[in-house]
Amino acid sequence: MSQSAVTSVDALDLNRYSGLWYEIGRLPLRWEQAEASDITAEYTVQDDGSVRVDNRCLDKKGAPSQALARATTVPGRAGRLQVSFLPELLRWIPFTKGDYWVLKLDEDYSVALVGTPDRKNLWLLAREPQVDDATEAAYLAEATRQGYDLTQWIRPTQSGRRVTDDML
Repeated sequence: MSQSAVTSVDALDLNRYSGLWYEIGRLPLRWEQAEASDITAEYTVQDDGSVRVDNRCLDKKGAPSQALARATTVPGRAGRLQVSFLPELLRWIPFTKGDYWVLKLDEDYSVALVGTPDRKNLWLLAREPQVDDATEAAYLAEATRQGYDLTQWIRPTQSGRRVTDDML
C-alpha cells in the first residue's frame, strides 16, 4: 500500500500567523537537544514579504540558545514555506532551504501542526505554553493520518518562561 502525499493547509495569512508560538511537541531534531526546554518560535513578516524566524530555547544545562532564519512562501501554495538558517550572505546557495508546511491550523491561529513533506520533522505549536489533551490528540491524529511516525514524539518542558534578548 502506497502512502498518500503530505498536504498543507490551503490558506495561510502570514500576518495572523506571525507572533510568538510555544513548542508543545516535536519529532527529534539533530540540532535541538531532546532535553531543551521553554522552546519558542517568533515569526515576523518583513517589508519584502519574507518572514523572520527567531527560535529560542534553554538547552539541557539551562543556557539560552537562539537560531535565526528567513522563510519565504512557495508561490501558489500559501501553507508552504521554505526556510533557510544560513547567514544572510549565504542564502543564495541552492538546496539550502528546508520545507516548512503548515499541515493543520485552527481558525483563530492559536494551534498549528507543522511538518516537512518527507515526514522527518514535525512540530505542534501553540500561542500558549500548554494545550489541552483533546486538542493535542486531534492534531497528533492528523499527523498520524498524514503518515508521520510519532513513536519518538518529544514533549519539551514549557514553563511559560521565555528566552529574552538580555539572556542571550
